[in-house]
Formats: sequence, C-alpha cells, structure tokens
Amino acid sequence: MSTGVVAAIDCGTNSTRLLVTDGGGATLERLMRITRLGQGTDATGSLADSAVQRTLEVLREYRTIIDRHGAERVRMAATSAARDAANRSSFFAMAAEAVGTPPELLGGDDEARLSFQGATADLDPADGPFLVVDIGGGSTEFAVGATEPEGVASTEMGCVRLTEKYFHHDPPAPEELSQALSVARDWLDDVARDVPATLEARRLVGLAGTVTTIAAVELGLAAYDSTWIHHFVLTRAAAEDVFRTLATETRAQRVHNPGLEEARADVIVAGAAILVAVMRYFDYDECLVSERDILDGLAAGLRVTP
Repeated sequence: MSTGVVAAIDCGTNSTRLLVTDGGGATLERLMRITRLGQGTDATGSLADSAVQRTLEVLREYRTIIDRHGAERVRMAATSAARDAANRSSFFAMAAEAVGTPPELLGGDDEARLSFQGATADLDPADGPFLVVDIGGGSTEFAVGATEPEGVASTEMGCVRLTEKYFHHDPPAPEELSQALSVARDWLDDVARDVPATLEARRLVGLAGTVTTIAAVELGLAAYDSTWIHHFVLTRAAAEDVFRTLATETRAQRVHNPGLEEARADVIVAGAAILVAVMRYFDYDECLVSERDILDGLAAGLRVTP
C-alpha cells in the first residue's frame, strides 16, 4: 500500500538537511547537521576531503531515517559549494551511493524558486508581494512575488564565504565588519538592478539557519523550538542588536548565547551582517522568519510529480 511519504535532502555549503513528509505534506522529520561541505571551497575551488567525509556520514544517517519512514521517493539537491567545486562529480558519486539516489546540482535561480515555493506555501498571498531571502553558507538567494516568483536572483555572498574571505580576527575587526557590509551592499545593488520588483515587495521573509538562529538568540531559547521560530516577527532593531552583540564577542563568548548552536558560532556574524544589510538596503522594519524553505519546495515537487 502506498504511503505517499517523500524525503528531500539539501546538501548546502554550511549544513546538510533532511525533510520527510507524508502524502499530505505533514512533517514527519526535519533535521539539520552542520557539516561545512564548503569549507575552504571559495579559496581552493574544491571540496575538502574532510568536509566530504563529514557530509557523507550525515547522508548515511539520513538514509537510515528515510528507510525507517518508508519514503517512496527521495530527492537530493546540492547548491553553492557543489556549484563552485571542480571535484563535485566525485562527491556526487559517493553521495549517490550513501543515499541511493543521485544528487542534482541546483543553479542559483532554481534554488531561489524552490525556496520561494517552500516559504510562501502557508502565507496569505494578500499579504504579498513577498521578498523571500535565503541566506546560505555560500550564496544568498532572492525571490519576489505573491503566489509565484516574478523575479529571482542569486548572489555569491553567504555566511561561510564572507567569514573565510573577510574575517581574520576574533572578534572581527571594525574594518572587517565594514568591508563585509560594503560587499553585501554591492551585491544588493545588483539584485535591485536586475530584479526591480525587489524594491516594491511588501513583506520580507527570511529563511535558513542564519535567520532562524538570530530569531532564537533574540528569543533566548535554551533549546531550539520550531513552534517559537516559525513565523516569528524579527524587528530590524532586534536584528541590529543581535548583530552588534555577536560581532563584538569572541567565538568563545558567543557560544554562551542561548539559541546559538556552537557549530554555527564562527559564521553567524557574517550571516547577521547579510541580514542587517538586506533590512537596511530595502528599508524593512521587520522580517518574517520562516522554517519552510528549499526543502519544502523540493518535497512539494515530489508529492505532485507522478
């Protein structure tokens, strides 16, 4: 008998994530492991052996979970780090062996569309148009629209990429923070020029680990709780405050903030800089935090595809 259970995996630059849903779209399992697949990739152009092994270990864990739920269809996607890596074919072969399905390489625009699909599925189109911003480890995607994306853009700024490129002190030096914010503004100039509709969107929707972590820190959550995070309204003042706090702490101090996962402590400042830059540039007073993202878009596609 068909269960309709599907599973989606996202092999990102900073984290490897799993979503398992039933035939009606209800979440059966949602997991995230920080594997840092893109560690050093911006500088070397390749995936590091240690990063690949960390990711493969998690993919084997996910395969066990997928089998336990009896998923009938599985989709695995790889994003920015894999796009940049000369040795991705080797990683893809090993990932396919670990999971039992080959990964697909998503372009930045495809990533943006899937993120929009996932994030807006439970939003009222009357509240749009939405600017959906997915801050990843190696890239940040933008999609704007009410029910469908009218325009999309992908930028090569992410929390891992900016950290490795510009932050060389702990905590980052003031000039390093200024440079990261300046680089982000330059990318946002490109987004606004290429997708003018981003300047007219009514509501900002923020996705992925940087945004949910900043919300968790603002809430002071000792243990992560999606019921508090999903659709939490993060004000610009709160985002600026969290950014200032984290940017002036060393990593050793930063890890004591409730809501901040230790493995994310070294890249959260760059991620927060991107979020703050977005809110400043597009002049948003608040950001709707969403747990629904590219994984939900991938899973939705599996449920409707015959």
